[in-house]
Amino acid sequence: MRSMGGEQVEEAVASAVALLRTATDRDWEAARAGRLKWSCRETAEHLAGDFVFYAGQLAGRATEACVPFEITFDDGTDNEGVLHVIETTCALLTATLRTTPREVRVFHPYPFRSADREGFAAMGVTEVLAHTHDIAEGLGLAYEPPAALCADVLARIFPHVRPGDDPWRTLLWATGRGELPGRAPVTGWRWLNNLVVPAERLTLQGVTPAAATDLVAGGDGGFEWAGGGPFQGTRDAAGMLLQAYEAGVHRPEWGVFVLVRREDGRAVGGMGFHGVPDEEGRVEIGYDLVEAARGHGYATEGLRALSAWALAREEVTSVFATTEPVNLASQAVIVRAGFTRVAKDERQLAYELRGTRG
Repeated sequence: MRSMGGEQVEEAVASAVALLRTATDRDWEAARAGRLKWSCRETAEHLAGDFVFYAGQLAGRATEACVPFEITFDDGTDNEGVLHVIETTCALLTATLRTTPREVRVFHPYPFRSADREGFAAMGVTEVLAHTHDIAEGLGLAYEPPAALCADVLARIFPHVRPGDDPWRTLLWATGRGELPGRAPVTGWRWLNNLVVPAERLTLQGVTPAAATDLVAGGDGGFEWAGGGPFQGTRDAAGMLLQAYEAGVHRPEWGVFVLVRREDGRAVGGMGFHGVPDEEGRVEIGYDLVEAARGHGYATEGLRALSAWALAREEVTSVFATTEPVNLASQAVIVRAGFTRVAKDERQLAYELRGTRG
C-alpha cells in the first residue's frame, strides 16, 4: 500500500514553490488570496505555521493539547524569503514524519482529537494544495496539482466525501473552493482523521477508504498483520466500506476498525459496524480474528471497547450481534462481552447489549 508521508508533502511543496516563484515580483501583501480574508502573504505565513505546528505536535508527542507556539515572518522578509521559509518548515515536517513511529498518535483538535503520522502528512498536503490554490488565484496564476496527491488525501482524511472523476475539482469542492455538478456548495468543512478507540491491550484503529481499497485488493491495508494477513471477513467488510464511500454515505465512526496489539503494533483482527444506527438506535457489530491471535481474549476485549464507545453515543440504545449456532467460540466471545441472547433460529443466534438509555 502506498503510504502517505514526507515524500508526498515534499512533492506538493516543490510543485507549489515552483509556481509561486514565478510571481515573487508581485505585491503579495496587497493581493487577497482567493476567497480568503487573508492576503497572499498572510496565507503563505499560515501555511508555514501549519508545517511547524504539525511537526511540533509529532516531535513533542503532544497528546492532550496543542503545543503553545507559532511562527511569524521577520519584518522585511521579501517574497523569495517567504518561499524559503515554506521550504524550510516543510523540511522540518518531513523529517519529523520520517522519524515518527507508525503507532504514535498525538493531539489534533478535530474531529476525534488525535492523528497519526499519515494523518498529519495528509493534512499537510491538503494545506499546501488548498492554500497554493488561494495564493495562485490571488496572483492570477494557473494551478493544477498532481491528481494522485488529491486522490490520496481524499481517501485518507475526507472519507465522508463521495469521490469524483476529477480528484482536484472534488477536493476544491470539499474545501469550499469550487462547485461540482449535482452537489450543493460547501460553506463549512472539516477533514476527518480516522477514529481510534483504546482498549487495555489493543487499539481499534479506524480503516480509511485508502486502506480499505488496499485490503480489498489483497494487500495489508498499511498494517503489519500477525499470522501473515487479515481474515477474509475483514476484507469483505472493507469492501462494504468502499461501497458506502463511493456512494457518498460512508460515516467513518460507524465503519471498520483493525485491532492492533499495543505490545508490538501487529494487527490481529477486524471489527466494525454494519452501518449507522437505525431509527430505534440499534447498531449491529461484527468481528473476526486471524488464527494466530485466537484464544487470547482479544475479540472479547475489542468487542467490549467498541460496544462501550457506541453506547456512549446519544443516538445509540443497543448493540446487536449475530453468530452461527455451530460457532461456539464466537458465542463465548459475545457472552463474555456482556451481550444477552434475544433470538434463535436454525441459521443464527442473535445477541444484544443495551445501554442505560435503552
